[in-house]
Formats: sequence, structure tokens, C-alpha cells
Amino acid sequence: MTDTSDRGGPGSPIPDDADVMSRDMRWFTYATGLGVRVEAEAVPEPRPDTEVAPALPEAALGDRTPLPRGTAELLERAPYPHGRAEAPRERADALGHALVAGFGLQRREPENPFNDHRPYPSVRAKFPVQVLVRDGRHRRVLDLYRHALTGVGRQDGAAGPLEVALAGRYTRLPDSYRWFRSSLVGLELGINLRQLCLGLDMFGLSGRLRLPDRGAAGLLTDFGLTPESEWSLPLTVALEDGGPSVTAAPAERAADPVLDGILTVNRAQEFAGSAAPLGPSVPAGLPRDGALSWAEVLWRRSAGRMPRGMYGMTGRRRPVPERALREAVSWLSVPPPGPHLAAAWEELRLTAVFQGIEGHADGVWHLRDGRPTLHQARPGAAAELETHYGYPVTPYAGGDIRHASAVWFLSAHPRRLVDRLGPGGFTAAQYAAGWAAQGISLAAAATGLYARPARAFQEVPTRQLLGLDPDEMIVCAAITGTPRFEGLLCDLRL
Repeated sequence: MTDTSDRGGPGSPIPDDADVMSRDMRWFTYATGLGVRVEAEAVPEPRPDTEVAPALPEAALGDRTPLPRGTAELLERAPYPHGRAEAPRERADALGHALVAGFGLQRREPENPFNDHRPYPSVRAKFPVQVLVRDGRHRRVLDLYRHALTGVGRQDGAAGPLEVALAGRYTRLPDSYRWFRSSLVGLELGINLRQLCLGLDMFGLSGRLRLPDRGAAGLLTDFGLTPESEWSLPLTVALEDGGPSVTAAPAERAADPVLDGILTVNRAQEFAGSAAPLGPSVPAGLPRDGALSWAEVLWRRSAGRMPRGMYGMTGRRRPVPERALREAVSWLSVPPPGPHLAAAWEELRLTAVFQGIEGHADGVWHLRDGRPTLHQARPGAAAELETHYGYPVTPYAGGDIRHASAVWFLSAHPRRLVDRLGPGGFTAAQYAAGWAAQGISLAAAATGLYARPARAFQEVPTRQLLGLDPDEMIVCAAITGTPRFEGLLCDLRL
């Protein structure tokens, strides 16, 4: 991640009063010149929030291949952070365990309105990203509630490499999110990519990542993901030599002008070049204390809790040992795989508000060369941030920022991204930020904290508090702190 803490910039190119649902689209238009209409009169009224796409693709009606059982037990014997599970001899079983490790159900909290928990977060627990597998003739989707890979799309394809694809469905998120669904799905694709890499690593599998190019839309057809205008272009990881063999699809337009704008952003990706080998997803320098297993870390992952069916999260303020900060910084030192995502990663700036962390003054910090550097001592900065958070504390919901130990912000200059990577750099930055946010989530789980990725901070006052440039966009944030509430946990692991 680049150090830009002392750079100035021109005035903000985005209106200060731009609403959160259209703000990112305005940044994209500013950076690329590819205009998208975001005025309210240009789009129809949103459907009710209950009207969303189903949890699995409609085409998921084929035969099921059961996933192996016993993944949790294998992970219990793998010490965090450097231990690995015993890999089965059969590649299909190893891949099945890897998918369960990366994405499998963990637990149910009876008082939580958003169930069930997985080892990674998702907006409203909608999990819009699907995990898809191709192995020659067969196309299948990860079906966690049936603990199986369920047939989807074509089942008569030509022989090809074993590969896993990640594709997000925008209409799985409520219509009220409007253009914002573009960024949210992009971030979740980055989160899911890190989980896929982690699962593969846990079970001794390697692969090569291919980002979307001009032919990537053909994969949507191949997997039967329709209407294709509701889906993001897939990220593909090949586990065997070879690459995707698909027919390039024509440019798409959506009847819904909001979806059409989202497609303009997503279909701007044309990343050329060969697939890149997956690098590490876990930092190499973490200390070996042997106190936790990987099963425990994935089980602990939480975005915060509330009692009695309430929404949001809350915490309690307490002194946090420096180890928790070192853990997060270590996870933030691992870039996503491939040159394109590595370049987007380098363009991200990481700024944080710390509170009560051993050896570190309360205030605003920058991450420079892998080390936190004080930008401004500012006691009470976390409480200030709470006033800029989009979900205020109410009798029905928690939006507790004032007690957080660290609030991490990933930001970037959109025009620099596009100058370096082309129009697809805008989306690549979201993949990279999602990758980073999941690193923060796993570091928090290993140190007894919750971590809540968020895009709900008001950008203008938050940018001013953090000392960011006027032409700098906040891509993602992650709130970390000590949970206040505990309760019954029902184990769902297999």
C-alpha cells in the first residue's frame, strides 16, 4: 500500500451532498469519463427489500455431489497460524474440504436476526457471491445447506481444467442499495477470494487466478447464471494447467437503468495476460503460540453481536494489548495474488483511528512501510467517528463506534487507479480492499475482537477527520473492538 499521507489534491470532484447510494458511481464517472446517470428521476422506484434474488441460482437443480465431512476436525488439528490440515489423497476430497474450510457454515446465534454465520461477513448476510466449480463436463455450485456441490448450467461441456469461479449477483442485495450494489459485491468478491485462497492453502492445493477479460461474460452462460445482467464477471482460479475455454459474450445492457450503470462499471474490466499463481493468504511472520487451532479462529470470526434480536453491533471499551495491533498489521502486509491486484493494492492507503491500544496514542494513524505512524493525536476521535456513522445507536440497533479499539479505513485516488490499470482498476481496488478487510477480520478473531467491515461512514466529514485528500475515495472500513454481549452458540460445522 502506497504512502500518500502528505500529498495534497484539488477540490473534491464529487458533490458534498451526494447520497451514499450514488457516490461511488460518481467517483467512477469522474475517474473514467464513462458517464452513468445517477439522478433520482432517471431510475424507477426500488422494489421492497424483501424482493431479492434467491440464495442459489435458479439453475441449481441438477444432481448433487456430497461434500466430505470432518473438515472441522481436520482444522482442529491444524494450529493457527502456520499449521495446515492433513490433505486427503483424492484431489476432489481435498477441494471439498477446502471449500468447506473457506466458506462453510460455522454457528447459529439464536438472538441474531442474521443467520447463519460463516467465516466471512456479508451485507445483511445475503452472501451474493456464489462459489462455482467446473471439472470437464460438470458445472456445480457450492450448496452449503445441502453440504454438496449441486449441478448448475451446462453438464455436457468439453474436457477442461478443474477450476473454481466466484461470481456475485447484484440483485441478491435489496433494490434500495441502488448503484451501491456495484461496490458492495466488488468488496465481497475480494473477501471471498481471500477465503478461497485460505481454504486451498489449508489443504495443500495451489492454483492460478484469472481476472475478468473480454471473454469472461461467456463463463456466466457456461454456468447458467441468468439473467446475465444481474451477475458480476467471475474471478476464476484454475487448479490444473489450462485456462477457461468459453465463447466471448456480446456487450450487455440491462433494462433497469441502475443495473445498466452497475454493468458499465463491472464490464469495464479487461485484464489481459496469463493467469497468475496464488500467493500466500496468511502472513508468514506471525508468532507460533499454539493456543488456537484454525477451526477455532474461523469459528470466532464475528462482525459484532447484539442482544434480543437487535441489529448492528456494540462493544465495550478496554485496553487492548499491542499484539492485537501487530496481528492486524501482519495480515495487512499480504497482498492479493497477481500483478493487477498487487498494483491496486499498492494504490490503497490505510488510515486508522486507534483507541486504548497499548503503546499507541489515541488518534489518527497511517500505515507506512508495514508500521503504524502517528498522524494526529486526537483523543475522542472514535466518538467523533460515531457521529458520522450511518447507523446511529437506537433502542432497536447498535452502531457503537465510540468504544472501538481500531477503525481501519482503506482509501484510494480513483484517477490514479484508472491511469495505472485502466477503467477496470476501479473494481480491482474493491477486490483488493475486500481482501484486506477479511485479513482484518481473521486477525481480530485470533485476538478476541470482532471486526465489522462497513461502508456506512459519511465520506466528507470522515475524510476530513482522517486528513485524506479531497480527491480521495474511501473504499472500505473495518470496525474492530471487544464484544459486549455473549450468548448461546449452536455449532453448525461439518
